[in-house]
Amino acid sequence: MQNGLFKRHRTLVLIAVALLALAVVLHIAHVLIFRDPHHTIIYLFGDIAFLPVEVVVVAMVMERILASYERRSLLHKMNMVIGTFFSELGTQLLGELSPAVANLDPLRPNLCVAGNWDAARWKAAQGQAEQYPIRIELDHIDLEHLKTLLQSKRDLLVLLLANPNLLEHEHFTDLLWAVSHLMEELAARSGFRDLPQTDRDHLAGDIKRAFTRLVCQWLPYCRHLQETYPYIFSIVVRTNPFKTDPSPTVYA
Repeated sequence: MQNGLFKRHRTLVLIAVALLALAVVLHIAHVLIFRDPHHTIIYLFGDIAFLPVEVVVVAMVMERILASYERRSLLHKMNMVIGTFFSELGTQLLGELSPAVANLDPLRPNLCVAGNWDAARWKAAQGQAEQYPIRIELDHIDLEHLKTLLQSKRDLLVLLLANPNLLEHEHFTDLLWAVSHLMEELAARSGFRDLPQTDRDHLAGDIKRAFTRLVCQWLPYCRHLQETYPYIFSIVVRTNPFKTDPSPTVYA
C-alpha cells in the first residue's frame, strides 16, 4: 500500500527532494563565495522563522483560487442542468401555460427577448416579470393535455430534483418544486369537468406559481445563452413561445 502511495505521488516527492537539494546547494555556494557562514546561518534561520507566515499566505491565496474555480465549475454544471430542463420541458410548458394568463399582453414585450438586449434591458425585464400580477383563467387551457405533458416528464423532474448541484440554486429548485406540485395536483384528479370553484381557484393558484417561477428563471437562462452560447440563443429567440409567430426558420 505504501509503495502504491509513493507511485501516485512520485512526481511530487521528486520535486520536493530536488528543491531541498537545490536549497542546500545554494546555501553551500553562499558560504563558499562569501566565506561568511555566520550571516548565512542568520539568513537561514530568518527564512525558516518567516516560513509559517508564507505558508499561511499561500494557503489563503490558493483557497481563494480553488474556491473561485469550484464556483465557476458548479455554475457551469447548474447552467447545463437548467438548459436541459428548458430544452426538455420548460420552454414547452411556457407555451402551454401562456394562454391561461389573461393579462399577458402588457408583460409580453419583456418576454420577447432579442439579441440586442443589453444588461439594463435584461434587468428591466427581470424586474417586470418578478413584480407582474399574473391572473389565470382556467377556461383558456386544456388541463387534461397539461396533465399528460407533465406526467410524461415525471422522470425528468425527479432526476433534476435529485441533482446535488442544484442545492446552490434555490430559485431554480423552487421552480422544480412548483412544477412538480402542479403535476401531482393534476395527476390526483381523474377529470376536470364540473370542478367546484374553490378547486378551480386552487389549480389556478398552482398554475400561477409555476408560470411565475418559470418566467423568472427563463429570462436568466436566455441571458446566459446570449452571453455564452449565441448560436443556441438564436434558436431560442426564433422559437420564443411568447412571440405571436414563433418559427425556427431563419428568414434574415
